Amino acid sequence: MDNVRGSLLMVAAMAAFTLEDLCVKAAARHLPAGQVLMLFGLGGMAVFAALTWRQGGRLLHPAMLSRTLIVKAGFEVTGRAGYTLALALTPLSSASAILQATPLVVVAGAALVFGERVGWRRWAAIGAGFLGVLVILRPGVSGFEPASLWAVVGTLGFAGRDLATRAAPRVLSNAQLGFWGFAALLPTGAGLLAVTGGAVLPQAGDWAALAGATLCGVIAYSWLTAAMRTGEVSVVTPFRYTRLVFAIAVAAVVLGERPDAATLAGGAIIIASGIYTLLRGRSLSRRAAAARPVTPRPGGPT
Repeated sequence: MDNVRGSLLMVAAMAAFTLEDLCVKAAARHLPAGQVLMLFGLGGMAVFAALTWRQGGRLLHPAMLSRTLIVKAGFEVTGRAGYTLALALTPLSSASAILQATPLVVVAGAALVFGERVGWRRWAAIGAGFLGVLVILRPGVSGFEPASLWAVVGTLGFAGRDLATRAAPRVLSNAQLGFWGFAALLPTGAGLLAVTGGAVLPQAGDWAALAGATLCGVIAYSWLTAAMRTGEVSVVTPFRYTRLVFAIAVAAVVLGERPDAATLAGGAIIIASGIYTLLRGRSLSRRAAAARPVTPRPGGPT
């Protein structure tokens, strides 16, 4: 029953993340990407600050100055900035399809950074997933859109953030991590705005879009955390890929986008590779657990 509940929470989180993307894209139609990052960061900071204080935590914690948290902030900035630019400059469906490669990058990074064992089958699946990204990008082909590379930058940033989160000090709550993750967007947005220029006074529709992005982002983050803590990770995680289904549906209905064959084919390759990698990892974990010797209880039969 926990796996069913966790899976439903994951699907709901992916739907909320898609609505967040839609709101960010709507705001970026009228506001510079740097300004969107700054205002979105302020909104996220306000929400997670309130959650931190409600939980009795403090925003200024000594662990925030650890090297791991600084690295995490750098990856957070890279991921948010790259993906926001991708949403502003490219179709929602293609940006979301490329983002689905994030779990594959995390598995590869865990092997290279943390020394986790990854066999040739999973490396082959990871390679196939990266091939799917190339199918969507189409480098060297007439349909190649250089701005799509921002989605690749976002994917690498989010994967690095996830890896750094695993190594983050356990004394920090999710709300504290969320606060400082959004806080890192302020200097990033300011720097980007200084380069591009053109700050605009937000209109009512822009404020509504940013408020919607913040609300959907916080809800999605909460549901995602609950999903990962409710069911088995190997069962719940594959439902992350429903985000692409939601993105394609929303892009078609709301934005009038029609993903081409390359985007659909590349997305399918990425999803198939990701699901295989997750299932393979789950199978290996079960084998390792079954092969582990059972320690007899004190006073029990020998």
